[in-house]
This record gives sequence, C-alpha cells and structure tokens, in this order.
Amino acid sequence: MRVLLSTYGSRGDVEPMAGLGVQLQGLGAEVVVCAPPDEDFAVLLARAGVKLAPAFSSVRQWMTEALANRAAVDLPGLAAKVLAGQLDAIAKAAEGCDVILAAGLFPSTAAARSVAEQMGLRYVYATFCPTWLPSTHHRPHVYPGHPLPPDVTDNRVLWDLNVQAMNAVFGEAFNTHRASIGLPPVDNIRDHVFTAQPWLASDPTLSSWRPTDLRDVVQTGAWILPDERPLPANLLAFLDAGTPPVYVGFGSMPMSAVNEAGRVAIEAIRAQGHRAILLHGWADLALIDDRDDCFIVGDVNQQALFRRVAAVVHHGGAGTTTTAARAGAPQVVVPQIADQPYWAGRVAGLGIGAAHDGPVPTVESFSAALSIALAPETSARTTAVAGTIRTDGAVVAAKLLLDAVRR
Repeated sequence: MRVLLSTYGSRGDVEPMAGLGVQLQGLGAEVVVCAPPDEDFAVLLARAGVKLAPAFSSVRQWMTEALANRAAVDLPGLAAKVLAGQLDAIAKAAEGCDVILAAGLFPSTAAARSVAEQMGLRYVYATFCPTWLPSTHHRPHVYPGHPLPPDVTDNRVLWDLNVQAMNAVFGEAFNTHRASIGLPPVDNIRDHVFTAQPWLASDPTLSSWRPTDLRDVVQTGAWILPDERPLPANLLAFLDAGTPPVYVGFGSMPMSAVNEAGRVAIEAIRAQGHRAILLHGWADLALIDDRDDCFIVGDVNQQALFRRVAAVVHHGGAGTTTTAARAGAPQVVVPQIADQPYWAGRVAGLGIGAAHDGPVPTVESFSAALSIALAPETSARTTAVAGTIRTDGAVVAAKLLLDAVRR
C-alpha cells in the first residue's frame, strides 16, 4: 500500500507527518510526504527515513513575505497561489497512491482534497489543534476582513458565519481550479475539505476534544517523531557547567517581533539569576553579548534538551508545547499567530506554565510570566502532567489509516 502524507506549513506541520510516516512504514506501507522543500524539512524527513516529494515552494520564504506586512496581505490571492501550486505538486506525488492524508494550511488541504477526488483516492483530513474544527464549545478563528459580530455569542451561529467567510476567502480559487480538472463546484468549501470525520492529532491531556454534534472527530493523540540524536558536546558542557538554564526559542516564526521577544527574555532571565539557551530559529535570533551565561543553538534534539532545562520559553506551537509537557518542563508561551493563543491558554489552564498576554513582552511582563513558570508548584504540576502525555498517537493513526483503506 502506498500512502501520501500532504502538508504545507511550518515544522509543526511537517514533523508530525514524519512521525506518522515512520509508523506507517513499520506496518509495511510505502510512504511519501509532500512537504515544503526547505532544507530543515529535507534533513528532518531524511533522518526519519521517509521520502520527500517537494511542495510547490519554500514555506520559509512564503511565510516571511506574507508576514512582512500582515495588514496589507491579500489573503485570497495568497491562498490562490498556494492552491494552484499544490494541485500540481500533490497530483505528481500521489501517482500510484491509495490514500491521501492532508494537514497544514487550508489551501494545501483543499488542493489535496481535489486531487484525491480527481484520482479516486481515499482522503483523510487531519489537524493538530481542536480550535480549527467546528464545535459548540469554542468560537472559530477570525479571517481578515471577516470579523465575528461582537453581539453574537452562539457558537453555532458563528460557525455558520465561518462557512461564509471561508467561501469568501477561498471559494473562487478553489472552484476555479476544480473546474480546470473537471470537478463540479462546491458550495461549502470548509466542510468539503474537513470532511464529516476529521482527525485530531493532539494529546488528549493537553487538548481533549469535547463531543459536539457539529463534527464527529477522531482524536488519535499527537504524532511524535522519536529523536535519538545526542546533544552536541559543547551544549552538554554548558548544561553541566551550572544550574539548569531557561530555553528560549520561537521555531519557525520569522517575524521581527520575535527578535524583540528574544532580547527581552534574555534580560528577564538574567535578572532572575538564571542562565539561558537561545535557539536561532527562522527569525535568526542572536546573543545580545558575549557573556558566558548564554548559549545559542541551531536544530537540536528538544526531547533530550527539555529534560535538562528549568523552563521552556516559546511561541506556542503544538509540537513545542507537547514536547515541553512530555519532558516535564515548565513553559512560558509568548503567542504570535493562529492557534498559538490557544496553546498558551492550555498551558496556563493546566498549571504547567504561564501565558504571556500578547506577542511582544516587556521585561516586566515577561518577568511576571517567568516567575510563574519557575515557581515550585508549577514544577510539581508539570512533573505530574508529563506522566499523562501519550506517545502512541502516530501508532494509533497509522493503524486506523491502513485499516480504513483496506476496508
């Protein structure tokens, strides 16, 4: 059996696919991952032993350009570009496949849905955060130019309006491309792409799916890619040279605000008497001086590193949140975009860290959040929660997917 795993997004969208791909291959399937051809992801998939079929363009370049001036972003235009590019890339990657499982940015999943339909393949939609899926328990995300009415509190009504918003943003490009490959138009793009039974690849402790009649969701648990890489010798030397440091990393976030957040974090960490480890990331963060209480890293085994730090400061990606929680590391989440405020809220709500209010902290606001994360009661709570984080999500999903195709 040949499986195509399709995604377009940041590392948080690609690494889970690698984790799922490893488990599928262990069950005898042939796996291809259609993902952005950025060097980071090519190296990641090669390390996992999963074949990469390149998506239409680098996502780092695409995100940097799109976020450079968010106020002036032409979202329908950007969506049309992703959709058109991914139709070609996914169709090429899907040759000889039996099923397409798609996650990541909506235009890419929409392209995967159309390719599956055109080629007669089974299709599964997956997401890594519950707030993207319709539910009576939470509100939909807001699309630029389509604000939610401030006087409406009924989530059913808001999700109905979400259909209209997504049709307005994605509809013209989606149906134009469907017509170009001989497919009929779709009136409700969101539900067509999400399907009646989407998969939720997140940990039930960190983000449990609450039953709702708006959607029948299959929650598999997070798709974790095991990382056996040793930590670099110079990093180990730094860790061994003093008390556990505070890790600061904003992953695949290329925005200029992240640079300021990193600088503020280092100042606040030092003010509380702690050392720091800083991740370069896509914002190309750099140390603010040459003092020996800070160490900078590139791509590193976070599963191993987070077990040795006093706290993890990050942007609130689903993958980093799960890795830190699994390692028992208290967290400070400084959310930037999309679903990151949700993960910040979950960290605070579970008592395993603090959620910073907004994307650009001051020394004072960050210091307050860090104090919460470093409190003894937070450490005790993170240790307790760590033992509840499941590690079998990718195994569960792989078996479900292969069983579904065989049926």
